[in-house]
Amino acid sequence: MQDFKNAFNSCDVILSPAAPTPAFKIGENVDDPLTMYLSDIFTLSANLAGIPGMSVPCGFSKKGLPIGLQRMGSHFGDEKILKTAYNFEQATDFHKKKPAL
Repeated sequence: MQDFKNAFNSCDVILSPAAPTPAFKIGENVDDPLTMYLSDIFTLSANLAGIPGMSVPCGFSKKGLPIGLQRMGSHFGDEKILKTAYNFEQATDFHKKKPAL
């Protein structure tokens, strides 16, 4: 948690991938609990630190599956991450596209 406090002394929002890989198809990896667990690994730190975080679509893999971009803000920094997400969505159209099935 102290690492996040230190980071937010020099920035307003931290960006990171939402997952280590692009999304996988529905039902894929259901029988692989380790893969399922590791797909959430980047979003855990915000929860453990008690800071706001959100993810929005930021692109697609070569297979047409969505890729998410996570934003994390300081304690009570919800407004900043909402504004950055809104500005990103206004500048791109990824949130309007549908993934390949």
